[in-house]
Formats: sequence, C-alpha cells, structure tokens
Amino acid sequence: MNVKINKNAAKVLKEMLASEEAEGKMIRVYITHMHGDHAHYDLKLDTPTEHDEIVKTDKDVEILVDKREEFLDGVWIKYFYVPQEQFEITNPSKDHHHHH
Repeated sequence: MNVKINKNAAKVLKEMLASEEAEGKMIRVYITHMHGDHAHYDLKLDTPTEHDEIVKTDKDVEILVDKREEFLDGVWIKYFYVPQEQFEITNPSKDHHHHH
C-alpha cells in the first residue's frame, strides 16, 4: 500500500497524534462511501486490526489502511489552510472523474 501526505497534513496529523485522546492510537484513512469508479475518504484515530497495514510516509507519519480495500492504495492526504482549513483526501491512481 502507498499513502502520500503533504507537509501541512503531516503537521496537523502530528498534532492530532500528540493529543491525549490519541494515546495508543494511529491515524486511519478510510472510505466513507463509494460511487462506482471513485471513493470518498476520511480520517480518524484508531487502533490496528488484523486486516490493516501500517504505511510509513515520507513525512514521518504512519497511516493505518485496510489492506483489503484497493481504493486506499495510492491515497493522497493533503491539508490546506485556505480558503478554509481542511483535509483533502484523493486517490489519483483510482479516481477517474471530474468534480464540477
């Protein structure tokens, strides 16, 4: 599995992991729902299960993914401060659609 994160996302995720509620947990990226050829993703704090792979990113943050879910392979987690503070999670290798 492959997960990429940008510099802003790494900073925010590290802050999340430093919180009290994150003790003993990791960041999980998961699919909220699927539409035919693309998926919508989200993040949460979670603990690993037998179906997970712990993916090391180049920003020194480990991400949990369910290795049974092909749409998580190649996911890209970005964080933007403008126009509002938010995560954007996409999978360029799997999503073949345009947002309007």
